[in-house]
Amino acid sequence: MKLTQEKTLSKPLFTQVLTDYFELTKPGITILVLASMAIGFLLGSAGTVDFMLLFHAVVGTILIAAGTAAHNQYIERDLDKLMVRTSKRPLPMERIAASSALLFSLTLIFGGLFYLVFTVNTIAGIVSAVTAFCYLALYTPMKRVSFNNVWIGAIPGALPPVGGWAAATGTITEPGVWVLFMIVFLWQIPHVVSIAWLCNEDYTRAGFRMLPSGDASGTKSAWVNIICLLVLIPVSASLYLMGYNGMIFLIGSIVAGLGFLWYGIRFFRSRDKKTAKLLMFASIFYLPVIWMIILADVLIH
Repeated sequence: MKLTQEKTLSKPLFTQVLTDYFELTKPGITILVLASMAIGFLLGSAGTVDFMLLFHAVVGTILIAAGTAAHNQYIERDLDKLMVRTSKRPLPMERIAASSALLFSLTLIFGGLFYLVFTVNTIAGIVSAVTAFCYLALYTPMKRVSFNNVWIGAIPGALPPVGGWAAATGTITEPGVWVLFMIVFLWQIPHVVSIAWLCNEDYTRAGFRMLPSGDASGTKSAWVNIICLLVLIPVSASLYLMGYNGMIFLIGSIVAGLGFLWYGIRFFRSRDKKTAKLLMFASIFYLPVIWMIILADVLIH
């Protein structure tokens, strides 16, 4: 009877531990990274997909992305306690020991790097290593220094499709891969700025500088968004002009880009939390839509 009770008590505790470690990997972001990598792999494959190679790239990417997310939470565990949106995470709540999180994150990162190098190729491993380094060693500390962290953070955020292309081809010299990089880079700026507008009090409490200094009116933030959204449309269209995608992508990317721009214009006009929230949701939809259009275009052709 006592043994049965102990098993009953231990089961939810074990489930909670698994849930906490899963949360540490930021699964939503990891899935987005995985999708971006897969699109890079698909375009780099030029119609001939090596599914076994793709499988290895997926495994390695999941490990590195999850480990990077977990290590970011390890680094910022004390700052996360100060923000409402992050105070309930496993590390601030001390449901996971800091030493355990450190071991977990580093194991995933280095395990993923070695996995990519030995099962995919060295270039893919190098791209992933650069991604993790830029995110953890440059972007993470820069968040408390200057708004420039947003530009720096957009670099590792835009590298997953480069990693996918490298996994498929073993090279990153073709122009198409850097168009994909720029699409994600430009997308991230209004995405991050809109979130920063909504969570500015939280970010300020933790000492994060996610908005331009001296921008109480929001004019600087709005201009940054508009410029990125305007440039994003022709950059996306260049995949068609370079011959990587067809007319379906050209039309779809322009429509999606104009829709995204419209919400940027609404934020530019009002510069309030309502329009910032609308812009944030537009950004959440934009990138998956672009990836689906690319996928549909490739499959049809």
